[in-house]
Amino acid sequence: MSQANLAISNLRAIVIVIVIAFHSSLAYLASVPAQSARFDQAPYTWQAFPIVDTHRWIGFDVFCAWQDVSLISLMFFLGGLFVAPSLMRKGYWSYVTGRISRIGLPFVMVVLLLSPLALYPAYSVRTIDPSIAGFWEQWTSLPFWPNGPVWFLFLLLIMNMIAASLYAVAPGYIKQLDRLAAWACERQIVFLAILVAVSLVAYVPLALIYSPWSWSSVGPFSLQLSRPAHYLTYFFAGLAVGQLGLDRGLLTRDGPLARHWLMWFGSAVVSFGAWAGLTSLTMPDWAKAHFTAQVAATAAYPVACASGCLFLLAVCLRFSRNHTKVLDSLSTNAYAMYLVHYVFVVWLQYALLGSNLFPIGKVAIVLSGALILSWASSAALNRLVLGAYVLRAKRTVGPVSY
Repeated sequence: MSQANLAISNLRAIVIVIVIAFHSSLAYLASVPAQSARFDQAPYTWQAFPIVDTHRWIGFDVFCAWQDVSLISLMFFLGGLFVAPSLMRKGYWSYVTGRISRIGLPFVMVVLLLSPLALYPAYSVRTIDPSIAGFWEQWTSLPFWPNGPVWFLFLLLIMNMIAASLYAVAPGYIKQLDRLAAWACERQIVFLAILVAVSLVAYVPLALIYSPWSWSSVGPFSLQLSRPAHYLTYFFAGLAVGQLGLDRGLLTRDGPLARHWLMWFGSAVVSFGAWAGLTSLTMPDWAKAHFTAQVAATAAYPVACASGCLFLLAVCLRFSRNHTKVLDSLSTNAYAMYLVHYVFVVWLQYALLGSNLFPIGKVAIVLSGALILSWASSAALNRLVLGAYVLRAKRTVGPVSY
């Protein structure tokens, strides 16, 4: 495995830990109002905050805000990183059917089976009748089907379909992105400037129209209205960098991005602080904020997002020198952990509601418990799938004669 591949593998491991830490912290944010609305009452804030604890700490607000700015965009970047080589190797139909099997089917299974299981505690703390029958009656009467964190998979699948469809009608577009990436990735500041410029065009108009926080749900599909084009920008940025090659340009082991990781850390901190300060001017009611403050806050977001993403990439490139069993295992199991972790997070938060522990202690318990349980579940699932594959292979090949 090349150093760039090792860095991306380690980054995948770090991202899944951050994702679980993010969801583990949501019940303890100081800025979230106490739960008062019923489960079946709009605006259904329990979708984002299934459990709202009375023990809060503002430090978790800062942590979650930082991750909200850059983490999901980074995940879409990583989602696009290996698209071009896979698409060019497999062709349109094979690639599309593989993505449906890899992304679409897990999305359906999680939405149908795990989402109700994960979100039952959100109903239980908002009703005087926490029965399964009562929960199911209200669940099925909702104007949408809650999906939890796997909204990301649906959007990622759509982006994969867009990339594949473009390849089917205009296969040369990947080569064009390759040439652009070859030029921009040798100049990290140029890459940042292009990423920010395209993101500004993709994000600012939608954020001003819908606000940065508005979501829309139709059936099992959810979308943050200000960000689809922004996320698409990061997906295709990842596609372009991946087509160029992980050991060239931006992602080279000793390239300028890796060498200047401290600069990117400073840039991430400063730009996040600027975004947070400008965004505070639009709170608590975005619609009533001055238009100048709205424009400034939305314009600050793409800069903070790009800086945060490049900082995490730079750190992993700089310090990924040797394999470690823990990071390798986390990377291998990251996808399955993403699918199942929310069940453990919400139920652990629910179990700790009556505890008088400090919020830091509660988050530590939820994070460690959800990490261990989702990791173990993923490892068991992978062994089960591998065992079934080996058994099927043996049945196909038959007994081996020596």
